[in-house]
Amino acid sequence: MLRAHRLVAAFSTKAPTVQHTKLAGPGLADFIRQSQTPVDQARVDESSTVNLPSKVRELSELEQPKSFHIETYGCQMNSSDSEIVRAILLKHGYVDKPTSEDADIVLLNTCAIRENAEAKIWRRLDVMKQNKIKVQRYWKRIQKNKPTEPPANTTIQTVGVLGCMAERLKTKLLEADKMVDLVVGPDAYRDLPNLLHVLTHGSQDTAVNVQLSLDETYADIAPVRSDVDNPAAFVSIMRGCNNMCSYCIVPFTRGRERSRDLVSILDNVKQLRDEGVREIVLLGQNVNSWHDRQTEGAEEEGRAYVSATGFNNMFKARDAKGFRFADLLDRVSAVDPEIRIRFTSPHPKDFPDDVLRLVNERANICKSIHMPVLGRMRRGYSREAYLALVDNMRSIIPGVALSSDFIAGFCDETEEEHQDTLSLMRHVAFDHAFMFAYSMRAKTHASHRMEDNVDEAVKLRRLAEVIDTYNTVVTQKNLVEDQGRLHVVLVQGASRRSDANLTGLTDTNKRCVFPDLPVAAEAASTLVRDAVGAVDFAPQAAGPAVRLQKGDYVLVRVHEAGRHTLHATPIARTTLQEMHLLAPTGLLGARPHDLSQLVL
Repeated sequence: MLRAHRLVAAFSTKAPTVQHTKLAGPGLADFIRQSQTPVDQARVDESSTVNLPSKVRELSELEQPKSFHIETYGCQMNSSDSEIVRAILLKHGYVDKPTSEDADIVLLNTCAIRENAEAKIWRRLDVMKQNKIKVQRYWKRIQKNKPTEPPANTTIQTVGVLGCMAERLKTKLLEADKMVDLVVGPDAYRDLPNLLHVLTHGSQDTAVNVQLSLDETYADIAPVRSDVDNPAAFVSIMRGCNNMCSYCIVPFTRGRERSRDLVSILDNVKQLRDEGVREIVLLGQNVNSWHDRQTEGAEEEGRAYVSATGFNNMFKARDAKGFRFADLLDRVSAVDPEIRIRFTSPHPKDFPDDVLRLVNERANICKSIHMPVLGRMRRGYSREAYLALVDNMRSIIPGVALSSDFIAGFCDETEEEHQDTLSLMRHVAFDHAFMFAYSMRAKTHASHRMEDNVDEAVKLRRLAEVIDTYNTVVTQKNLVEDQGRLHVVLVQGASRRSDANLTGLTDTNKRCVFPDLPVAAEAASTLVRDAVGAVDFAPQAAGPAVRLQKGDYVLVRVHEAGRHTLHATPIARTTLQEMHLLAPTGLLGARPHDLSQLVL
């Protein structure tokens, strides 16, 4: 039997209602069917014939507020999008619940960048399907006046899939016996209240909006965070991507690149400042290609596009004058000198020297840069250009920490190319790395023009070698560069392993753990000189000691530099501006790289 639902075609301007017809290809129904026993399937068939009451509809009839819970998977952009969704639903009278068990509506904000990311969602949906079967059986027995032990939750929940997986699979998600009621792409969140209203009032059984937009940035929506005590927050400055890297599905799930205007971003940052946030992460699929031509004065005061030396710019639309990423960093970092600024995820081609110089000059712009390394994947640069950019970064920003992505077993990858990857990892000595085996994604350039022809066992072996090389290098690097080093850490709260310790991130984005002990109230009181006049900080304080709180900056000295975590001794509570004035060159955060000391 056909079920009506709302389907919006990608890049369309209207949302026509169409009949739900089953699409070709495997979907969620196939995944669940494979994991079900004959008894499970019989239970589904039996329960699907019963007209069961919806908890959401019952609440609507009683004019009580409907509740929701968002489960977020994947990247920081998804976390930011969940804050946008939360803001939209709260504005329309919905109530946010801390757990999915308590909610009438459960929304999964999903990732589709890799096959493993989607598999995790399939498993979660399967669990929710089994829970729904139990609830359906319970209500059926109640209707027949047969008392039975109720399940933990008797709500027949509305389940929605949001984000990249929703955009990629669209109506295929609706094929598994009503497991999924709602499918919404990343550019259609404004339509959520309308779609939920349609479901709540029973006019349709399912609802879909997967419209991609050429201009949606949600610039006018103030995100609502779930963890208001967190001293760090996200600010999305742009959406989509134009790079069309061979392996990547993001342009097809997030759409074309478009930037928020400067004024709305600054307003967002000021709101977070007023809420007590001490660290802001600027987000975008290609964050440093941000380009604002809308704000007043952009054409007169803005600048033309300049790429890093040796890198190609494939999209001439970026050439028009306007405010660039350097302008944004300048204005955002000036809002409050005590708010740290980070940004992710950038593209190496969009690092002209003016951006690097600004990162070095501003005490509150973190000295940590992500630098993807993805060779034959249409990234538009050579190994030589990449290494030259690394050297340029380290010359302009002493002590900068570099991170990267590595995908093992890409199409046609030879053993020689794999060894080149390992040699580059040893040469650069990355501080952080995200490492994966390649999985082909539909619609990408690779899926149309290339063959996924590296054996799975070879992929896994190469991935293991990539991980082992990174671990070996970073362990040695931390020992050489961080042992005994002074860092300023933003206190995030108690350590996971012990309430007796506090934890936070260094300027270079490294996890640091240190005892929760009273410290000097300010770093200046710990400033000392030795017999020859050399300056240092010592953990002896003149004046009162204080206990550190979440959101404080603390000066620490590392006494154990491990592979993933720095263990330190706290010295004094401080501020970014105090350290900027007190720390002589070479004393804090500017130790030059001497990779010749690494034993690899």
